[in-house]
Amino acid sequence: MTSAVERPRPAGSDFAPLNRLVMEAGLMDRRPAHYAVRMAVVTVLFAAVWAAFFLLGSSWWQLVVAVLMGGVFTQMGLLAHDVAHRQVFRTRRTSELVGRLAGNVAIGMSYGWWVEKHTRHHNNPNHDDLDPDVQPEVLIWASGSALGRRGLAAFVTRHQAGLFFPLLTLLSLDLRISSIKALRRTGMKQRGLEAALMAVHGVTYLAALLLILTPLQALAFFVVHQGVFGVYLGMTFAPNHKGMPHPTGDEDFLRKQVLTSRNVTGGRFTDMMLGGLNHQIEHHLFPAMPSPNLRKARPLVKAYCAQVGVPYVETTLVESYRQALRYLHEVGSPLREQSRR
Repeated sequence: MTSAVERPRPAGSDFAPLNRLVMEAGLMDRRPAHYAVRMAVVTVLFAAVWAAFFLLGSSWWQLVVAVLMGGVFTQMGLLAHDVAHRQVFRTRRTSELVGRLAGNVAIGMSYGWWVEKHTRHHNNPNHDDLDPDVQPEVLIWASGSALGRRGLAAFVTRHQAGLFFPLLTLLSLDLRISSIKALRRTGMKQRGLEAALMAVHGVTYLAALLLILTPLQALAFFVVHQGVFGVYLGMTFAPNHKGMPHPTGDEDFLRKQVLTSRNVTGGRFTDMMLGGLNHQIEHHLFPAMPSPNLRKARPLVKAYCAQVGVPYVETTLVESYRQALRYLHEVGSPLREQSRR
């Protein structure tokens, strides 16, 4: 399996001088102390929410634990993201071990499937045919894909801007369903191990809910936990590319990555809540760069883009969502016009 960080760099392009600047600044150096603390904090929080769950027992106050657990699951997923990009560990073996523990066991998603999917996204962000994140599914990211939709699918497309955040509540379930579908296909590396680790998560999670809570409480906990997890996780990725240009594939590496990405302004708290993905331009140019270094790379990248005439887009978190929703609304316009005829 090829990691997103192993993509060959085009020599002699506009990216080469920027790459040298970043390397000379030491921004590609690993940050073991940062990740040791971050991994310890996330692991302690993960253990703490489960301890609270068992100590609280059968109670409707468990819905508060469900909300907190949704946040912790998202932070575990963001940590798995950094591990997948080889920002944390030098060797692939260690990265895959920790990635599967965080992805398959802790949050119940196939790490191997997600890495393959995310690699294709990094190679061709926002490309209508090559980026799996903009392929037409429930939501449509290109007007041409909306034409011909009927029934419920057409209704969702017509109103997809308004339905965007409600649909995010289903994201965690979609990740699991997609993981299971991928594991049923031959060709995935360590398919049996991936399936076994996901089964450990699923059996343990459901057994805990059904043994500790009443059936109604268990259902409510599941809905709240998975909903919060899906919305939070989706909100960390939605500002990054949605509503940005869709390339043709002819662009060089620098332009392909910068023009399709959007940064979100904010301080250290924003970095923590979004796992550093608010520095999306820098992350796409240097996917193996440790997330705490992305903020330091920003002024170098921004100045260089201005020097070579490449637009560098950054906005507030709220405005990034507004732009993404506006784009979704525009994409659905052909079906709205069609329904009025």
